[in-house]
Amino acid sequence: MKKLGYIFALGLVVLLASCASVQYNTTKVQSLDFSQYKTYGWLPPIDSLSKNYFNNDIAKSNILNAANKELESMGMQYSKDNPDVLFRYVSIVNNKSRLVYATPMYGWGGWGPWGWYRPWGMWGYGGYSYPVGSEKFRYAHLIIEAVDRRTDAVVWQARGSAEIKTPEKSINKLPEVVAGIFKQYPVKARK
Repeated sequence: MKKLGYIFALGLVVLLASCASVQYNTTKVQSLDFSQYKTYGWLPPIDSLSKNYFNNDIAKSNILNAANKELESMGMQYSKDNPDVLFRYVSIVNNKSRLVYATPMYGWGGWGPWGWYRPWGMWGYGGYSYPVGSEKFRYAHLIIEAVDRRTDAVVWQARGSAEIKTPEKSINKLPEVVAGIFKQYPVKARK
């Protein structure tokens, strides 16, 4: 029974670790009234020098369709001729590495060597961890920018970043990431 509990706990940890969440960051021109932008258009995507899994028709379609839906929910209208603001995006995928740690198992949870409580892993009572190697992983960023057409200046930029397990799943998740990025936009969607 105890072994079954360990297997269940390990499965839960693996499941939670596989649900890598997307982190969002944004910046904007603070003094600008974004409600002045009523129409929008698209600039071509910016070419990325990184390993790019999102440079295909399906990914482009997922990004543009989701972005258009979000912009229209804010009351903006698409215009080919003289839009108020132009949007563009860039996707970047980088290879990174991180340390892998080994940890002696003395039990489940407990207080660490300096009084830290560690309920999420099998560190045990007074256990410690040490690096034993490194592993490679892919990390992706989808950046969307708004450019004021009159001044040709970037007035807003937001980024969604997450670890990529498989390119196909990441491409299918793009509409969700785009929606999260546009939640950062200074004008909120209409109800």
